[in-house]
Parts: sequence; C-alpha cells; structure tokens
Amino acid sequence: MKITEIFVSVFEVPANTGRFDLVEQVTAGKQRWTATRSLMQRAERQTEEIHVLHVRTDDGIEGICTVGDARYTTMSANELEQLRILTIGSDPFDRERLYAKLHTATRSMFSRPGWFGAFDNCLWDIAGKAAGLPVYALMGRARLACPAYYNSGGRTKEAVVEDSLKAVEMGFPAIKDHLTNSADENIEWFAAIRDAVGPGVTLLHDAVLSHYNYEDALRVGRALEDLRFLWLEEPLPDRDQQGLQRLCVALDIPVLAPETLMHDVDLSAQWLISRTTDWLRGNARVGATGLLKLAHLAEMHNARIELNGPGGLFGLVHAHMVCALQNTSYYEYFPGGTRDELGKEIGLLNPPIPQNGVIQPPTGPGWGAEWDWSYFEKKRTAIW
Repeated sequence: MKITEIFVSVFEVPANTGRFDLVEQVTAGKQRWTATRSLMQRAERQTEEIHVLHVRTDDGIEGICTVGDARYTTMSANELEQLRILTIGSDPFDRERLYAKLHTATRSMFSRPGWFGAFDNCLWDIAGKAAGLPVYALMGRARLACPAYYNSGGRTKEAVVEDSLKAVEMGFPAIKDHLTNSADENIEWFAAIRDAVGPGVTLLHDAVLSHYNYEDALRVGRALEDLRFLWLEEPLPDRDQQGLQRLCVALDIPVLAPETLMHDVDLSAQWLISRTTDWLRGNARVGATGLLKLAHLAEMHNARIELNGPGGLFGLVHAHMVCALQNTSYYEYFPGGTRDELGKEIGLLNPPIPQNGVIQPPTGPGWGAEWDWSYFEKKRTAIW
C-alpha cells in the first residue's frame, strides 16, 4: 500500500477560545495580569478556522483526522506541501520510519514540534481500517472503558460547589476546578468543594489561572494534600524549571506539567527525567505515535500521563488512547459541548460523550468516526 494523496478540508466553526485583553493588578507588590473581555467581544459570535487532514492510499483506504483539537487547529500551506514531499509514495504502515523522518524535518522547516500529528493519526486510522479493527485494539487495550473527570466552573464559591454537585449527580467520579483566586481564597473554596462532594469523589486542581508564586504553590499543595486531592496541575509556569523541581521535592501530591510545552515530546521527556514534573500532561494532537513513546517512558519511571482534552476528532482519538494506556487515570470532559459536540458542526455523527462518568471509544475500524459526508461537503469552505 502507498500514500497517493494528501489534502486538507477547511471549515469555519464557532471559536473555542474567545479574544481577550489583560488587565494589570498589583496586590502587595505582586503583579498579576487578569483576562477580561469587552462587552463588544462578548456579544460577537466569534469563529475560527479548523482543518481536517485526509491521507489517501492506492488501496482506496482514507485516513482522516482533525489538525490539532481545540487548539492549534490549522496547518500552514508550507507544512502541507512539505508533508506531501516527505511522505507521498511511502507505505502508510511505516509509522515509525515516517515519524522519525518528519521529526527530523521539523528543525529545517522551523515549524512547531508535533506539527505532523494529524498525519500520524491518519496513519493509525488507515491501519485500523485495513485491519478492520479499532485503534485501541491495535495499540493493545488496557481497559474496556475509562472514567472521565468533569471540568467545573462558577464565579462564586457557591456556584462552583453547585456545579461540582451537578457533576456528581451526572455520575462523574472526578472533578477538576479552574479557580483563579488568591492562594488563601482558593484553599477556602477547595475545602467547601470537598465538604460538598464528600470523600469518595476524586478532586483535581488546575492552578494555571491563579498565577501562584512558589510560596503560594507550596501552601496550596499542602492544603490539597490534607484535602486528599489527586494532583496539582500547572502550579507554576512550565518554563520555571527550578521552581517546579523544588515543588516536586517538597510536596507529596503529584505535580502535573508541562501543558504549554507538551507539543514537544522530547522536552516533556526531559521534564520528567529531571523531575521538573511528577506526572506528564499529554495530547495526541502531536500524533499517537509520539504520545505512546512518552507514555511508555512515563510508565518506566513509575509516572502517569494525563491527556488534556479533547484530542483529535473532537475527542475520539483520546477516547481510544485512554483505553489503550495503562498509566493514565481519566478522560478529560468539558461540559457544554464546545469540545466534543462541536464535531456535529462539520458532520461528525458520533462525538464521544461520557455516559455516567465513563467514556468508551467506538468499536468501528480506525478511530471509528462516523460522518454525514453530504453535510461535511456542504459545510466545507475550501480544499487545499
């Protein structure tokens, strides 16, 4: 089998991330930038361009995957043409060889590491369709289904508690907050959430928007240990290598990083090896092959890799991978349909949605995506 054609379908869909401004706040001599959206920006229906990559073969099998997921949703024209030069005529089963070739080409292209992730995911789709098997079966299934965690929200303590209780009622076994307050106020809110949901629900804290300094992060981490949270995510900027190393040594709760750097599989590996993080954040938008390498490295270091949502194909790729990886805990779910059900905007018929707090991948061949092709073509704005 040979790769004969590679092209991109272009779509315009509702934007996942709105535009914003930053407002400077200074408290006790500490500078903090807080995101804010103007009334005009809130009123606008913002859209963004997303790309879907198609890889066709001389056997008539086509691999399909979105470029990126909720982030990094496009491929440049130069990257697409370079991908064609590097891969057309190759055997699509040669994933390792093609991964090495494209990984090496990245430096000379001056592209973002992991730029070819959608192509790699298309190769897995082709392999599954050729074998008549779902991708999780090709990788080696670790579990039939995977528990999911719910991303809670709310502007007040009461609202966050209410949303957390809603998640419990929906059957989610784990909840992650995104609190943005000071360390002391967040600690107060953590306790309120724990009191409300009880001891049997797993709680996680994503600290990125709280902008802790080292002392704040240390104090928060110790409070989370007392409240039996599972992990502390991005407590300091991912590039603060020394600060994260100190924190990993000082705390018992696992520190989870580096989300802003995880497109670089090699750098993520070094962050783990140097104990700049206890557990790894990962996303298969860099390609399932690279993510598998990282997951197996983490497993050998007795560490876990937790995938940030949704992953390619509006979550279908991650639904497979969390069932194929032994050392991962949860599928990340964002309520409201902005990550998964967005796929319906371009004709995806089976976006993955947890049921009773559990995600199961489709059993069809490849990634198992089911499409309304007439609607797909109707919504498509261009072909590259």
